[in-house]
Amino acid sequence: MMVLVTYDVNTEDAAGRKRLRMVAKTCVNYGQRVQNSVFECLLDPTEFAKFKDILESEIDPEKDSLRYYFLGKNWKNRVEHVGAKESYDPEGTMIF
Repeated sequence: MMVLVTYDVNTEDAAGRKRLRMVAKTCVNYGQRVQNSVFECLLDPTEFAKFKDILESEIDPEKDSLRYYFLGKNWKNRVEHVGAKESYDPEGTMIF
């Protein structure tokens, strides 16, 4: 399933900046960054559960927020890209 993950981490102090780095690194490990705080993640339900547990342990729920948008298996019909930054195929080969 395709899940769009967005986050907003309060960076007013050093602890917040550390949380932001941890959340971003976790998201990079599970998906593709498509905007600064937005990731597309192609995951099975078990992977998503693990990913969600990790993310939610890294934030301060009093100061930070996470949003999950479930696009499902038919996600290709629900995503449209316009503008800068060439799109990618998450089911294709990734070259780093």
